[in-house]
Amino acid sequence: MTTAATDADAGDSGAHPRFAAALEELGLGTLASRIRRFPDATRTAAEAAAAVGCELGEICKSLIFAADGVPVLVLMDGASRVDLELVRKELGAGQVTRARADVVRETTGYAIGGVPPFGHRTRTRVLADRELLRHDVVWAAAGNPHAVFPIAPAALVAHAGATVVDVREPTA
Repeated sequence: MTTAATDADAGDSGAHPRFAAALEELGLGTLASRIRRFPDATRTAAEAAAAVGCELGEICKSLIFAADGVPVLVLMDGASRVDLELVRKELGAGQVTRARADVVRETTGYAIGGVPPFGHRTRTRVLADRELLRHDVVWAAAGNPHAVFPIAPAALVAHAGATVVDVREPTA
């Protein structure tokens, strides 16, 4: 199988250094060898799925929202959209909005398009949509828009400290 991605070599996984350190701290250092790097950024779930060669739903989006001004991370499959009203209800918040780019970077330490599901600068509440669990493996950003890594959804939820919820927009 030919792909635009390259498997990471032992010296440079392609992951953001903070994320690589988080993998080690969590005992997931072996995942570094499975990180895929791409010559072009994969800032959208569709771009990442095409680069990896997987279904769109097998991409894990790490999205930061502001619930009454407090950052919250939502992990969502790439084929779905987050329903802000369901997130608001789940959190008991008055208002939930998309976080601004500067808030995302300040909270996570990463830029939009490369936010991983864990290894952030600050500890935030994490919600994982249940739809992620229907896959054997999902691919998530490794701290930059040029790298992703595979992980079993149950392990993703555990290492992110996520609560499994139903927060995706209904499909027609």
